[in-house]
Amino acid sequence: MPYLYLAIAVAFETIGTSAMQASQQFTRLWPSVLVIVGYAISFYFMALTLRYMPVGIVYALWSGLGIILIALIGYAVFGQKLDLPAIAGLGLIIAGIVVIQLFSNATAH
Repeated sequence: MPYLYLAIAVAFETIGTSAMQASQQFTRLWPSVLVIVGYAISFYFMALTLRYMPVGIVYALWSGLGIILIALIGYAVFGQKLDLPAIAGLGLIIAGIVVIQLFSNATAH
């Protein structure tokens, strides 16, 4: 169950962040509302995840996965390009997530 909660939290964080870009600095109403709703739902499900996993691990996974997804959405939807150092950095984030999942006893396996 904790991974389902975390996946929902990451999905809504991604929606909220994508809507933030679409809100044009909160000048458009409906994307701005979606930012607030997306983050509220995300924080709720992240809080549920904290019942099972330590806050540092939850936050690392939540933010790391969110960063990767937002970078992909930025590229696909908003036409934002990444240079080689940015791609390398994203690769390191993915490597960190893999290390946590494979080798840490702090996660709920």
